[in-house]
Amino acid sequence: MATEQIAILSDVHGNLTALETVLADISARGITRILNLGDDVGKGPRGSAVVDRTEQVCEVNVRGNWDEFLPDISDDGPLEMVWWRDELRPDQRELIRRRPLCHDLLLSGRRIRLFHASAASVHTRVHVDHTREEFAGMFAATDLTGPGPEPDLVGYGDVHAAYQRTRRGRTLFNAGSVGNALDEPSAAYVVLAGVPGPDPAPFGLQVVRLPYDVESELAVARDLDMPQYGPWERELRTAVHRSRHAVEPVGGAR
Repeated sequence: MATEQIAILSDVHGNLTALETVLADISARGITRILNLGDDVGKGPRGSAVVDRTEQVCEVNVRGNWDEFLPDISDDGPLEMVWWRDELRPDQRELIRRRPLCHDLLLSGRRIRLFHASAASVHTRVHVDHTREEFAGMFAATDLTGPGPEPDLVGYGDVHAAYQRTRRGRTLFNAGSVGNALDEPSAAYVVLAGVPGPDPAPFGLQVVRLPYDVESELAVARDLDMPQYGPWERELRTAVHRSRHAVEPVGGAR
């Protein structure tokens, strides 16, 4: 059987320009299978358009933490959360709330498990610098993953930083972030390459990083008067989380 490539996306966060750049690259590589690890919404200006696009092109869309909590934000919640909630149509809020938490597949004889943040919960964060216990926990069978054999390879998103770690025959990778990268200012995704099925065969994992038109997406956010524009602008330009920036705002909408 011929080798197949699968694109793994995560954390678009309403950044349609970055998503379209990634999708164009995927198409140019001849990749037809796309799996999305969640957090289409929040932080950026076009969550609704991103949800529609991922539903159109992705074979699987896994639920992220923002996908889970944003639809349930109350009317008296923080201004920015209400704005991002209301940017979604009611049917989209229900759709993302019902997305699966986990997806398994076999590629080149490897059991691969994909989820948004961790095997424990969409709200449990495992950073790039993690403990051995946290690493082991990513391969555990839990209520989120369901029962079944332990995976050989686990992929996730959530922390917006792409990396790969292998320990004692098990590999943990992060797909990075398409729309809000916090390791370098580019759009990132992962390509898995292998032969579908249980038989051992050549296997590959590649992180792809792409420049995109950040100014175009920032212009959209300004035109829409998106809340929290300043912190988001700094993150897109620097790939440094807003908590690490000085509190002084950077121009544009607030």
